[in-house]
Amino acid sequence: MLSILIPIYNYDVTTLVKELHRQSNEVNIEYEIICLDDGSNSPTNNVNEEINKLKNCTFKANTQNIGRSSIRNLLAEKAIYNHLLFIDADTIPKSKNYISNYITQIGKGYDVILGGFFYDKIRPDNNAILRWKYGKSREEIDETIRNKEPYKVIISGNMFITKEVFLKTNSNMLFNNYGLDNYFGALLKQTKIKILHLNNEVYHLGLEKSSIFLNKTEQAVKTLMKLSNEEKFSQHSNDLLKWYTFFKKSKLVYLMYVIHLTISPLIKKNLLGKKPSIFLLQVYKLTIMCYYSLKV
Repeated sequence: MLSILIPIYNYDVTTLVKELHRQSNEVNIEYEIICLDDGSNSPTNNVNEEINKLKNCTFKANTQNIGRSSIRNLLAEKAIYNHLLFIDADTIPKSKNYISNYITQIGKGYDVILGGFFYDKIRPDNNAILRWKYGKSREEIDETIRNKEPYKVIISGNMFITKEVFLKTNSNMLFNNYGLDNYFGALLKQTKIKILHLNNEVYHLGLEKSSIFLNKTEQAVKTLMKLSNEEKFSQHSNDLLKWYTFFKKSKLVYLMYVIHLTISPLIKKNLLGKKPSIFLLQVYKLTIMCYYSLKV
C-alpha cells in the first residue's frame, strides 16, 4: 500500500516518525517507514536509531553524502509498495488525518498529490525571518489556487506519488544541485502527469538563517539558469523564467546585469535585515539570472 520515505541530514526525526507511525496504524493499512541519513555522520544518527524499535520502521545512515535527488532515488528503490509519500525531515503533519487524507485519494486518477507547506503564525527570530516570510508568501498557498496552475508550486517535501512516476521522473535529476523542485515540476508537465493539490500541509519547522537561505536561493537560480541553457525547460510554469524570457526579448538583460553589479549589495542588506522584502528577493533572483546569462 504505502511507503513513507524520509530523507535526512543531521536531524532528529523521532517525533515525526512516531506521529506517522501512529496515523498509519490508525488507518489500518500495509505500510513501511524508511528513514535514510545522507552521510551526515552526525551524533543525531544515534538518536534516530530508536526508530528501528518501531514496527514497520527502519533507519539507516549512508557513509557518504550523495545529494537530495540521489538519496530520494535510493529510498524509492528500497520501497516495497507502489505508493510513495516523501516528507522532509524538518516537518510535522498539520492534521491528525494526514495519512488518511492521502489514502482516500488513491484510485482517483492522480499520479502525484501535493499537500503543501504551512508556517507558524508566530514570527521567528530576526535571523530566520527571510525564510519564514518567503514560506508564508510563496509556499503557504491554498489548494484552490495551486490547482489552477498545478505545475507551478511544486513542494516535494510533502509529496504522494506513484513509484513508477517518481523513478521515471527523478532519473533525469540525479545530480547534486539545490533547487530542483522547479525542474521536477517541468518534467511532470512535459510528460502530462496528472497532479492534485490538497490542503494536507505539513508545518515546516527547520527555518534556515537568512544568510543560508539567501545562499541556497542563489544556488537555485544558477541551477535554473544552467538547466534553461541546456533547454531542459521546454514546458514550465516558472515565473522567474517567464520574466527572464520577457527581459531577454525586450533587450533589458544588460540593464538587470548592471543593477546586479551596482544595487545588489543594498538589496542583500534589506534581505538580511529585520524587514526583508519578498518583492526585492524576486528582483534579486532576476538580476542573478541576467548576470549569469551574460557571464556564460
